[in-house]
Amino acid sequence: MIGIWSSLEQQLGPAASTQHKEQIKLIPLSGRVVSFSKTAMQSAYRNTPMQGSAGGGSGRVQVISRQMVRAEAPPASEEEIHLTPWDLRMLTVEYFQDGIVLPKPNRDPGRDDDLAVMDRLSPAFARALRCFYPLAGRMVIGGDTATTVSLLCTGEGAELVHAAAPGVTAADVAAWPPRDTPREPVSSLFPLNGLLCVDAAASPGAESRRPAPLLAAQVTELADAVFVAVSLNHAAGDGTTFWHFVNTWSYLARGGGADSSPPPPPPVLKRWFPDGYPVPVPLQFAKVQHAVQQRRPPPPLHECAFHFSGDSVRNLKARANAELARSGETPAASVSSLQALLAHLWRSVCRARRLEPSQRTAYVQFIGCRGRVRGVPAAGYVGNAVVPCRAASTAGEVVGNGLGRAAGLLARAVASLAKDEAALVRESVDRWTEEQRFPPPAAAQAVAAIVAGNSPRFDVYGNNFGWGKPVAVRCGPENAADGKCTVYEGRGGGGAVCLEVCLAPDAMARLVADEEFMDAVAAPPCL
Repeated sequence: MIGIWSSLEQQLGPAASTQHKEQIKLIPLSGRVVSFSKTAMQSAYRNTPMQGSAGGGSGRVQVISRQMVRAEAPPASEEEIHLTPWDLRMLTVEYFQDGIVLPKPNRDPGRDDDLAVMDRLSPAFARALRCFYPLAGRMVIGGDTATTVSLLCTGEGAELVHAAAPGVTAADVAAWPPRDTPREPVSSLFPLNGLLCVDAAASPGAESRRPAPLLAAQVTELADAVFVAVSLNHAAGDGTTFWHFVNTWSYLARGGGADSSPPPPPPVLKRWFPDGYPVPVPLQFAKVQHAVQQRRPPPPLHECAFHFSGDSVRNLKARANAELARSGETPAASVSSLQALLAHLWRSVCRARRLEPSQRTAYVQFIGCRGRVRGVPAAGYVGNAVVPCRAASTAGEVVGNGLGRAAGLLARAVASLAKDEAALVRESVDRWTEEQRFPPPAAAQAVAAIVAGNSPRFDVYGNNFGWGKPVAVRCGPENAADGKCTVYEGRGGGGAVCLEVCLAPDAMARLVADEEFMDAVAAPPCL
């Protein structure tokens, strides 16, 4: 297992470099010792909050240090990576943000407390970034006759922040049992807040600002835990890429297979384009600028995390399929566990929003294209490879016709695309290139819709950095929108699922009080 990563690092050439307050020595898997300079990173890019603290009172978050971790491209690698239509359509959305709550590590006597956690995490972050070296580059806008956007593998680095919030506990962040969660202090635990992906792009000759990094991580030591948060430019990668990087980081931090854990797949960095497709893709960039100008402060929102045990999810699946069978409907495919759970949420949110029976409502899921579209590897592909899939109906049909009917709507929508490679490409590539429609920022999304992001297949609870597995997972403030549902694997496995739901305050209060919805919710183990 160690040999896989050792071989990969040898191919990548010189090790990553980092700027830190102290002199650090790392021993890469190749066995070479690399020294790093003492100079502190100067925060020169605009639009990114760089205060030394955030929040107030007991929730104060104090920044201890900032590093810019560098990772140069290996010899003979691509210096410029052109973005696919799947990547480009993410330019107008926020950075992808997720974070995990880890137990407090045991301190070793005689070690500097301020560096104990970062001594383990900073070197591993540098080594992981070296494997994903395009994420250490910068996004640029170019083109002589048409606007294009690409990633330059400049090696300028990803940001790594070390912070402390001694007045914040794991319970404050985990938010169990389900309750309205204040934005602070959770918002302050994430880096690169307040950015759209296009904000990280720099035009040729623009010297007025240094563009923001594509990737940043913040490690915050809480009163009784450690919170590790990552922000990734969504044009550079989707949720699969996000968790692939985090899985690699944690794998290297705990010794790169020293505990016999299997390694994540090596990254596949070459972007996929259909045969004969124009590369780079020319943009009607005025449309992107127009979307950016529509940014506005989000409305008041409340967030709650709901845990569903494996048994609860299986019961919902059995109920949905039984209802469909009794109705005489023959869906294209049986309802899956996730579709049954999302249909349960869809019906409950329609009730919580008090939608009129004639009100149109939609549920948007994302279908993964890895392994479904020829040329897109099933494992390791870095970039965006998902297609939005929309099921729509009236609130009256969703609420009034039972769980089976609502789940059947989701199942049919997914089946219509998931088994048809040509449809996936046609809808997500050809049509987008012609129309170039960009999704709005989260605050501007339709209130009658629910958008489900992430997947219960992502390995969240396997991210042991060397002192214990996570106890909870949270999404970042930039992913908040009325109707946004973030899906995670549930703690304890066995088919459990966690949904982090964001709604208007009055709707959230009604959802938490909805007995039919809450009957399926169960406490996660060990909380």
